[in-house]
Amino acid sequence: MAVKIRLTRVGRTHDPHYRIVAADSRYTRDGRFIEQIGYYNPKTDLKAAVLDRELALKWLNNGAQPSDTVKAIFRAQGINEEFVKNKRGK
Repeated sequence: MAVKIRLTRVGRTHDPHYRIVAADSRYTRDGRFIEQIGYYNPKTDLKAAVLDRELALKWLNNGAQPSDTVKAIFRAQGINEEFVKNKRGK
């Protein structure tokens, strides 16, 4: 099972909001997911995304692959650097 960390769209028409979720890559964008990690409003800055850092690091350590947008959010939040630092420390 290949796990991806990606965005799931919620919200009204012309007013999107996204959940950041860990999901099996075979499921549809708005389909089932394994666990919700946070949420993101694209009308605000990437740093304004609300994330559970521990869950994000747990899924990255388990081999989940983030999408390009989620990777940018992780970089803005500093999660990517923390993941690399922890990985080098092992």
